[in-house]
Amino acid sequence: MSSKIKILQVIPKLGYGGAETGCYDLAHYLPENGFCSYIVTSGGELLKYVDKKKVNVIRLPVHSKNPILIFFNSIILTFIILFLNITIVHARSRAPAWSCLLATKITRRKFVTTFHGTYNFNSSIKKFYNSVMLRSNLVIAGSNFIFSHINKNYYKYLNSKTKFLVIFRGINIDYFDPTTTLETERDKLISKWKLKKDKKIILMPGRLTPWKGQEIFIEAVKLVNEELGYESFYAIILGSDQGRNLYSKKIKRLSEQYRLTNQVKFIEHCKNMALAYKISDLVVSASIRPESFGRVSVEAQSMKKPIIASNIGGSNETIVNDKTGFLFDSGNSYSLSKKILEVLKLDESTLKSMGNEGRKNIIKKFNVEKMCFTTYLEYKKLLN
Repeated sequence: MSSKIKILQVIPKLGYGGAETGCYDLAHYLPENGFCSYIVTSGGELLKYVDKKKVNVIRLPVHSKNPILIFFNSIILTFIILFLNITIVHARSRAPAWSCLLATKITRRKFVTTFHGTYNFNSSIKKFYNSVMLRSNLVIAGSNFIFSHINKNYYKYLNSKTKFLVIFRGINIDYFDPTTTLETERDKLISKWKLKKDKKIILMPGRLTPWKGQEIFIEAVKLVNEELGYESFYAIILGSDQGRNLYSKKIKRLSEQYRLTNQVKFIEHCKNMALAYKISDLVVSASIRPESFGRVSVEAQSMKKPIIASNIGGSNETIVNDKTGFLFDSGNSYSLSKKILEVLKLDESTLKSMGNEGRKNIIKKFNVEKMCFTTYLEYKKLLN
């Protein structure tokens, strides 16, 4: 067997979420720096983009929370670890982490976990289930907010021998770069979304779910219209309901109730998110529950767009208030409407300066190269 360091990342599905894209980016970074890279997953949309020459993918039902399947997966993972001579196993979700925990105990390999979210912990059983993310040699928190959350809610599970640190998520700053989009592409998307060029565009990306705050946003749009006396912009709500049909119908009815059907546009999918940001004049993230990181805020800044986000969770760390973006009182549509009005009144020079500062902020702290390099160094330290 090769003496190369071999990293096995285990994730339920390889989709487009923050945990999944982080796994994907790291998997491709490692082979370029002398490591062998493996992913165990049940499937996902990102799989078709994996470079099979660099990354080895193994399909297992690691998305399942069924205890029998979790045990079955642990046995299969044990054989995989031994056969491939895996050096480090990195779990990115709770169900597969239980399988990985047992497999690494049997094989005596190093175990790493990334605590990506706050997770639901309404009962002691649920909290115990979540605690698997703290039973590794190295626990990575995706933000200082998550770090504080763990210390506050899981202190009895913390082990003095476990290394515990923050590695901020990163985004691809080459993809989210305002200079790489052609004018013809912008015109095509504006035409596809049936927008007029004489109106500003306010974009709210994110899956349709109550805690993302689409209702707050629609109410804020109504308040802005009342203040201005006319509709001066389009409000684009971009995201899929992922089966939440009742909620989707609810917010569309709310838009109709406020007579905003010509102004509020619901777009289900956009393959080119950089382009969606590019055509926008302002981006909003109105979550009413803390985001563990807040990818929208980071992507908007990277695209040099002003961002307005809730003053909770990860956004407090990724946005420099009044310099790279704006924070409003979470859950308060009036506060959000005031911030929207404030941004709409800013002159081009101020907006350009804010955009430049936002881009600098992301390049310095939240780019994917930094995230991957820091994780790579921590793997090496763990082995030493």
